[in-house]
Amino acid sequence: MTAAPLIELRGVSKQFGATYDAAAQIGRAVSRRLGLARKNEIVRAVDQVDLAVARGEVVGLVGESGCGKSTIGRMIAGIMPPSAGTVRFKGDDIATLPPDRAREAKLKVQMIFQDPYASLNPRLRVEDIVGEAPLVHRLVKPADFDAYVDAQLRRAGLDPAWCRRYPHQFSGGQRQRIGIARALAVNPAFIVADEPISALDVSIQAQILNLFMDLRRDLDLTYLFISHDLGVVEHLSDRVLIMYLGRIVESAPAEEVFARPNHPYTQALLAEVPRIEARRRRFTAVRGEIPSPLAPPTGCHFHPRCPHAMPRCREQVPALREIAPGRSSACHLNDHA
Repeated sequence: MTAAPLIELRGVSKQFGATYDAAAQIGRAVSRRLGLARKNEIVRAVDQVDLAVARGEVVGLVGESGCGKSTIGRMIAGIMPPSAGTVRFKGDDIATLPPDRAREAKLKVQMIFQDPYASLNPRLRVEDIVGEAPLVHRLVKPADFDAYVDAQLRRAGLDPAWCRRYPHQFSGGQRQRIGIARALAVNPAFIVADEPISALDVSIQAQILNLFMDLRRDLDLTYLFISHDLGVVEHLSDRVLIMYLGRIVESAPAEEVFARPNHPYTQALLAEVPRIEARRRRFTAVRGEIPSPLAPPTGCHFHPRCPHAMPRCREQVPALREIAPGRSSACHLNDHA
């Protein structure tokens, strides 16, 4: 019997009501008075996503800004509920678990955020940032608190002598290590890392990436590594998911994605990654602008920017289906392969 994935999403969608600044709100109020107001606009951040992550895997989730990557991460971590579909931990729907088991499942999934300063409470000392959750959830006794916090800081590469300092007294890389220590303090099995190095100096990024890999080996961790940096994803990931405008469009082992991309969007992304062997090429962004999630294109969301678009692409949503063992793609071109 095959073990259930550690994390699984089934038919997960997330929608938000559109937000407006003060001037736009006044304009909409006037329009309502005149009977001209449009229906409430909905942002489709995530659209019918299925994904599964096996224990011990590092899965990279890649896509342009605004495609829904961080929203998926927050739903997996329990920070926001899905509008539709289920999030499962070891085969169990987290939303229907009894309170004790739901609490345990949520502790086992932790998130590390992009901005280490914004995600740390500036009024708390490091010892409280790292140690509060284990104490509240009775993972550590009050008598063992100091030793426990010291161990978490050492594991993240920080000096325990700094435990009485505040976040503003640290560098960006050190603050990210505090965020990592906080996540690890509740003994998680699954880590959602949301662009965890993009706000750091290049000189520090490699150190944090190496820390992630050391922790994976030492603690048997599983990662969903969210990034727009294909070079980082290629270096870290066992498997890569490519996301476009709320949908997964390709899933494959990392070496397959980078050697033989299938979906036209994946091909376009990889064509713009600078390579030494292609140093004479002129690099340009993927053509066109990513459409608004308020009004996504019909059919395949990528068809307005796709050089291979056919009439069918404008009308039918391509299913994400297996095209080879371990590989899936959502493109009508595969029907003619």
